[in-house]
Amino acid sequence: MIDKEVYKLSTKNDFYGFEFTSEGTKGKIEKIILFTPTPMENVYNLGFGDYDAVSGQIDDNVVSNNGDTKKILATVANSVLIFTEKYPDFSVVATGVTPARTRLYRMGIQEYWTEISANFYILGFKENYWEEFIPNQPYEAFLVKRKK
Repeated sequence: MIDKEVYKLSTKNDFYGFEFTSEGTKGKIEKIILFTPTPMENVYNLGFGDYDAVSGQIDDNVVSNNGDTKKILATVANSVLIFTEKYPDFSVVATGVTPARTRLYRMGIQEYWTEISANFYILGFKENYWEEFIPNQPYEAFLVKRKK
């Protein structure tokens, strides 16, 4: 578990999806985290966003500004820990829907670097190739694989 304040996650038995409630300046906002297969074997996409009650889907374009970004990032990181505990052979790929959101993810990786690097190998994608994650480098996506 991430050694930071996190929201309580709820999940179904398969651990492919998680839910939690953000509580901040704009009230309570339902959040969803989903791990979905990609065309690459054993690589799952990390999807995250607000729950849209009208469509029943994730809205990953919304900017909630609920004042709890660090707690949300720690909660999402915690879900990756839980998911890869259950499925240690799976890797997780994550990218933001905008460059700003991807930058936010990079900053989160950097902030929790000690905890993350103790448990995961981390790659960053840029200029059409994957490289070992280097702090303060711009990336288009991130791939994490649990260390054994």
